[in-house]
Amino acid sequence: MPTSNSHASADGGHGSHNGSNENTALLPSFLRGEVEHEGESGRHGFHPRHFISVTYKSSNIVSQYVNLLWPFVPLAIIFRYALPNHPLLIFGFAYIAMIPSANLLGFAGQEFAKKMPKVAGTLIETTFGSLVEIILFVVLIVKHREPGEGEDDGNGDEGNLIPIIQAAILGSILTNLLLCLGLCFFVGGLRKTTQKFHSAISETGNGLLLVAAFGLLIPSAFYSALKGETTLEKGSLGFVIFKDRFTPDTLQRDILKISQVTSVVLIIAFGCYLLYNAKSQHSVFHEVIEMDEHGDLDREEDQARMRYTGTETTVAIVISLTLATLLLIYLVEQIEAVVHSGVPDQFLGLILLPLVEKAAEHLTAIDEAYDGVINVALFHCLGPSIQTALFNGPLVVIVGWILGKPMDLNFEIFMIVLVVLGILVVGNFLRDGESNWLEGALLVIVYVIIAIASWYYPNPDVATSNGLEGMVASAGPKHATIDKTLLKELLRMANSDA
Repeated sequence: MPTSNSHASADGGHGSHNGSNENTALLPSFLRGEVEHEGESGRHGFHPRHFISVTYKSSNIVSQYVNLLWPFVPLAIIFRYALPNHPLLIFGFAYIAMIPSANLLGFAGQEFAKKMPKVAGTLIETTFGSLVEIILFVVLIVKHREPGEGEDDGNGDEGNLIPIIQAAILGSILTNLLLCLGLCFFVGGLRKTTQKFHSAISETGNGLLLVAAFGLLIPSAFYSALKGETTLEKGSLGFVIFKDRFTPDTLQRDILKISQVTSVVLIIAFGCYLLYNAKSQHSVFHEVIEMDEHGDLDREEDQARMRYTGTETTVAIVISLTLATLLLIYLVEQIEAVVHSGVPDQFLGLILLPLVEKAAEHLTAIDEAYDGVINVALFHCLGPSIQTALFNGPLVVIVGWILGKPMDLNFEIFMIVLVVLGILVVGNFLRDGESNWLEGALLVIVYVIIAIASWYYPNPDVATSNGLEGMVASAGPKHATIDKTLLKELLRMANSDA
């Protein structure tokens, strides 16, 4: 995604500040021609002292403070092997250690994108902006176990990570739209009473989010509309069985197929979105962001910052990717222990995981809003939400498809309602093209209310128990009474018809 450091114009006064409209380009200048000079460091090779200095200073002052958390990285790795019987301690340190690791990955991605021409720069920067989230989703789906797989400890819910993945997909969108955007409006409003942003970014972003929400909603709506249509009939042996034509298992298979095909379509939509912005002569981003950055209060300081060499950029990417993947594996390994300690699935997926996976990018957006670069900050909030809805979420469905894991888009109706309402609330605040600290405070308050509700929301069994067999197999101890009562009622119905 575009950042405040990566789009300084090399075109002089080419774009008129007063003539920006929805037909102006919204892509950074390095996508339109040769590699820009701002991406060059003036050096070659790898210089350890310079590498450490650039890494620490990063792209802004907020990132420098984030780099103070680096001691948590080796501690998290040490605790993972030295204290394997303390899962909550491991989870806590790995959670904190993810923040500087993700920050380095995002910064290295920005540096790499500046050195690339045209479309490659946008694709790389977009990918690196959400790479931590993609890794998290993939690790979760790989670690997911169906009931009966692996070790059986008497609880069929063990290893069922699909509800957490589904919550994390929607939680990522909510965190970007409500918390991150709200804090951007709030801190920007503290420095400047009213901040104005271009309608091109807000309208395009909000429109794409509505389309994405529609695509994500369809499987859930399909299931909710038809789950009551499965009827019971008496079997030949006196047991109650489902009709052959439309059983809950059939419904679940249909939901899975719809989710898989919808995921492919959403990824195609994301590709069209990238291609349009990269190729169209009427794309919407370049002049708006260029105009914003000319008014950046830290512009001269940003241009004077030291840069990575090509080799140093590659080293930073490899290090950050390795650490992020390792720490995410540690996090996922301890999820069951965290849930058993009393943290609900929905709160873990909807709130905790999205907070850490996007922490570095959120801090960057807030810093940009404080510097008065509100259009870039807005794009940092809407852009990742669009990528999560159109690419990252559908991608994990396709990965599950390849691995033979039943990952679908059959979200809890509660969560779908939250996302749709969140998009509508944000769209209403974006409509007038202005923001202030009050609007930001209200968005954050909405997010806090959602966090409170998700803490008390019961762990879902929709993802693995759409049919009678799944409901019995996947129910944990706290659902045992409900399942026994259901079975008794079914057997009573069968015997009364005998």
